[in-house]
Amino acid sequence: MAQQKMLQFVRVAKETPEKREADDRAQDFGEIYAEFAAEKAAEQASRCSQCGVPFCQSHCPLHNNIPDWLRLTAEGRLEEAYAMSQATNTFPEICGRICPQDRLCEGNCVIEQSGHGTVTIGAVEKYITDTAWEEGWVPPIAPVEERSESVAIIGAGPGGLAAADRLRRAGLQVTVYDRHDRAGGLLTYGIPGFKLEKDVVMRRVEQLEKGGVEFVLNCNVGTDISFDAIRGKHDAVLIATGVYKGRDLTGPGAGAQGIVAALDYLTASNRVSFGDEVPEYLSGALNAEGKRVIVVGGGDTAMDCVRTAIRQGAVSVKCLYRRDRANMPGSQREVQNAEEEGVDFVWLSAPNGFAGDPVSSVMVQKMRLGPPDASGRQSPEVIEGADYAEPADLVIKALGFEPEDLPALWGEEALEVTRWGTVKADFRSHETSLPGVFAVGDIVRGASLVVWAIRDGSEAADSILDFLAQPAQVAAE
Repeated sequence: MAQQKMLQFVRVAKETPEKREADDRAQDFGEIYAEFAAEKAAEQASRCSQCGVPFCQSHCPLHNNIPDWLRLTAEGRLEEAYAMSQATNTFPEICGRICPQDRLCEGNCVIEQSGHGTVTIGAVEKYITDTAWEEGWVPPIAPVEERSESVAIIGAGPGGLAAADRLRRAGLQVTVYDRHDRAGGLLTYGIPGFKLEKDVVMRRVEQLEKGGVEFVLNCNVGTDISFDAIRGKHDAVLIATGVYKGRDLTGPGAGAQGIVAALDYLTASNRVSFGDEVPEYLSGALNAEGKRVIVVGGGDTAMDCVRTAIRQGAVSVKCLYRRDRANMPGSQREVQNAEEEGVDFVWLSAPNGFAGDPVSSVMVQKMRLGPPDASGRQSPEVIEGADYAEPADLVIKALGFEPEDLPALWGEEALEVTRWGTVKADFRSHETSLPGVFAVGDIVRGASLVVWAIRDGSEAADSILDFLAQPAQVAAE
């Protein structure tokens, strides 16, 4: 019931005379609901069966000690619960908001498997961490001893920030280089604010800055500073650039105006939420208001796009995906949220061409599922003669991301990459083919989850500490 009421407030049109009154009602409702947050968190936490084999923990990439901090929450020992959560997760308030819990911890909850509904682990994690910030339980970054060694981190996304936190707490001098004007990577500009409030991200960035981490923003490695120069200035380097090169659409008319990349669209929306002036948004090029919107893709980025378009006041929002719902790679919870908000999913469909410039319609090709491909998923096959035209004023390409050619961009051919273009790195140490250079996150894994990037960043930080200790060990011998 609470979710339904909240959705009613979200759906209020942006520019109606009643907007201010609706906003006030939503705020009042949020304040009233907040009064019961502690009670609801304790109630959910107490549902944990404390099973002998905690599948929730084993299916968490960070192996968070979920049963124990749920027990502490149920007992009202929130500060201890937060300390236990933070011990294995650099950013629990972020994971509590954006992790696909339905595919990880909650989806493997014993109570969920027995048909009684999962413990809402993500919501409890978010609650205890938000409470920790409010109560002042989050300790500042204060190294016991300063060290002279310095580490460069290229990329201020979740993997880079997790590593920066761990390295700085160990006393190392840490400099983070990033191409954007704000740190956070996709946390800041790729994920919509209704899923991850931007002040939550900026709060962690501010903590790192106050703790002594230096951020060099608006800095493109290979253009503003060479990779060689970075290696020369620092004792170790961590590559955490992520993958930003969006896959493209093909077919007649694919280059028409009104066909835009998902990341460009989401970045514009997030910049507006920061109060930035974004010409492409003001002109309508990256704004869905009053438009018939079609999003092509079936991952979490596609879900972010369709839900953003709804909030911007689109006339209609359709999502084309070439497989069926069961084979969709994105979170099923996100699909359900999108459907509740008015998104129309057109399964077993793919674009075959585009009419008009600016775009006015999409030629939709109907598909069916054939034999499984190499990954075991059924391959989509074209149904001949089943094409039709779908009107559209804005088409958003959300087909996934690929790595940029870092060796070419950085003039470092010795940096080995896989046949997919991702950086080759040891899966244990995260060290690359270059001595003292490590790599983590999507630039190694391919497009993946934030929680995996956080894990990689923490592991790589430990490996960097070991690497920097080696010369001292040799000298001592």
